[in-house]
Amino acid sequence: MPLISPWRADFPAIDALQRQGQTYLDSAATTQKPQALLDALMHYYCNGAANVHRAQHLPGAHATQAFEASRSKVSHWLNAADSGQIIFTHGATSALNLLAYGLEGVFSAGDEIAISALEHHANLLPWQQLAQRRNLKLVILPLDAHGLIDLDAASALIGPNTRLLAVSQFSNVLGAWQPLPRLLALARAQGALTVVDGAQGVVHGRHDVQALGCDFYVFSSHKLYGPEGLGVIYAGNEALPKLAHWQFGGEMVLTADYRHAEFRAAPLGFEAGTPPIASVIGLGATLDYLDSLDQRAVADHEAQLHKRLLEGLQQRDRVRVLGAPELALVSFVVEGVHNADLAHLLTEQGIAVRAGHHCAMPLLKHLGLPGAIRVSLGLYNDSDDLLRLFSALDQSLELLA
Repeated sequence: MPLISPWRADFPAIDALQRQGQTYLDSAATTQKPQALLDALMHYYCNGAANVHRAQHLPGAHATQAFEASRSKVSHWLNAADSGQIIFTHGATSALNLLAYGLEGVFSAGDEIAISALEHHANLLPWQQLAQRRNLKLVILPLDAHGLIDLDAASALIGPNTRLLAVSQFSNVLGAWQPLPRLLALARAQGALTVVDGAQGVVHGRHDVQALGCDFYVFSSHKLYGPEGLGVIYAGNEALPKLAHWQFGGEMVLTADYRHAEFRAAPLGFEAGTPPIASVIGLGATLDYLDSLDQRAVADHEAQLHKRLLEGLQQRDRVRVLGAPELALVSFVVEGVHNADLAHLLTEQGIAVRAGHHCAMPLLKHLGLPGAIRVSLGLYNDSDDLLRLFSALDQSLELLA
């Protein structure tokens, strides 16, 4: 029975891509955008772009109002206690680097930072480099046989020297929800700060940061059906004062002379320079759109589509699925076939999937693989997209036999 997405028409690029003979199955890298976002961007640019917080003229007032309204919408989406806990950056990578530099002062030589073996480079390299700068120990939490962070190992490795735990909510390679409640509890018991990389997790369902209990939660707009070039940090009220300013320039300064300066508190104190104004306004429009959807229907559609994807891949000889994916994406390899060769043949047939190490090179090395194919789904995908994928995969495997 066909599985049809009732929201497909809300994303004009999907039909445009289909007219080009393309089936888009790379939403974990970036999503296509709803018409509501396109309308908001057009309205902003056609009715007078202006910088925020600084100008007293009408265009500036309108831009500032829309910008801060989006901050409130993000706060509502995450159930933060206050919109002042929401900091805008130029991407999730920028957000994680802000934390790694801004929290540097809380560490002393010999302290430990714990991350997991499955982290995206954006949640590995900033902490790795911080450890090298401050003579810290980077502790890697291993995975179990299902691709989840091993809780028994974590309980032994997270100890009195742990000052920070930084882990992904949902793996961008293995497609599995990580056991955050237990992990965060282990870190809190040691008085450690906690950072959650929600870049993949934020897209699926509504996540309550107060219930989650992390100190910092980070995500990127472009994976949540929003514009590129925008990241978000949620900072808990107790952790926020520990965050030192790390970028300096316009807007974030309170007073300055040639030899001294004082800086604004969060959030503006961490948004130096001109922010990604249009993207922030666009994200607000995207959240309005997402908030209008039947969340249960979205979750059910995503679950059914993922089940069909997983079953279809498992039914094919020589295909090995990585881990135990639960939702949204599946990474796989084919016995005797290089992932780049298979990706090339799929691309020639108009199937847009991702190949390589997926910005998680240490994880793929640990698995003994040079790379993998990743198929990832958005709420606009339907069963016809999967049929085209499977047809192209079968033809490719015949050629590569």
